[in-house]
Amino acid sequence: MAATSNDQNKLEVLVPGGVGFIGSHCVIELINAGYEPIVVDNLSNSSIECLKRVEKISGSKITNYTIDCLDLESLRDVFKKHSIYAIINFAALKSVGESVKNPVLYYQNNVGCLFNLLKCMEEFNVKNFIFSSSATVYGTPKYLPLDEKHPCVGDAITNPYGKSKYICEHVLKDTTVAHSDWNIILLRYFNPVGAHESGLIGENPVGTPNNLMPYVAQVAVGRLPHVNVTGTDYDTPDGTGVRDYIHVVDLAKGHIAAMKKFKDSCGLQIYNLGTGKGYSVLEMIKALEKASGKTIAYKNCPRRSGDLASVYADCSLAAKELGWTAQRGLDDMCQDLWRWQSNNPNGFQ
Repeated sequence: MAATSNDQNKLEVLVPGGVGFIGSHCVIELINAGYEPIVVDNLSNSSIECLKRVEKISGSKITNYTIDCLDLESLRDVFKKHSIYAIINFAALKSVGESVKNPVLYYQNNVGCLFNLLKCMEEFNVKNFIFSSSATVYGTPKYLPLDEKHPCVGDAITNPYGKSKYICEHVLKDTTVAHSDWNIILLRYFNPVGAHESGLIGENPVGTPNNLMPYVAQVAVGRLPHVNVTGTDYDTPDGTGVRDYIHVVDLAKGHIAAMKKFKDSCGLQIYNLGTGKGYSVLEMIKALEKASGKTIAYKNCPRRSGDLASVYADCSLAAKELGWTAQRGLDDMCQDLWRWQSNNPNGFQ
């Protein structure tokens, strides 16, 4: 089926992983921008309740298919039913720790899903693709802030999750050589936090959170006893690790800005999405204490293997070429995160 538009004259955008944390916020921004999202998700790390709340926020009924992108025939059936204009791919496992314990799962899922999407793009003449990548592809920083010219060396990436993103990026780069009329944009995320301002959707990790701020929020709400601060002797202002945190809504809006590049026949493009400012672990804990009015207990622990002292972005290229910059600061991130967590202490359950 040719990629044009549907009966409502809205361009259809396939969103694999659209029920997850970042994907669900992106679905809202797609609707706000006048697109028609088509969601595909196997619900392995997400809840259908999230999609119901996205429909409530947006006032729109969302087309959704509960399938796995590793199931090529089911994926092909979706492409047969729709005139897909573009794909924004969030279909990936994302736990660094889990990837170290089960690397085969991460390579099979993250790379395998991409392969099947590219096969369908070739078959159904879809030429626009946005890939959800990660700052982990930079490995150990040779300089800061990290810009898009910083080398990405596979052996310098410290975990299979990051390596799976690195492999996917190379597959996509090679694909643009073979398909010179395709447009592929790699968006390298830094650390998404926060939640929708409604408090209806937010990050809902399965089991114990792997990322700092959902963990801190669960301590604040009483689900966990204390935060483990892993490493207090880094070369940073307070000795704890520094990261570039970005509000998930700003991140979602970055995808809408990237979509507009397709009209320029942009080919392959790479952009960092962050704020350009780093905050330490202790600063993040204190910021959520401020937002929640709670005292958040923490325990100093040894460094984790593979962790880095400081990682933050140079996002000037996205500002110049996409007209996009992050608009929400640390207080916004923490206030929205706390609204979500306090209103939903057990997530979507």
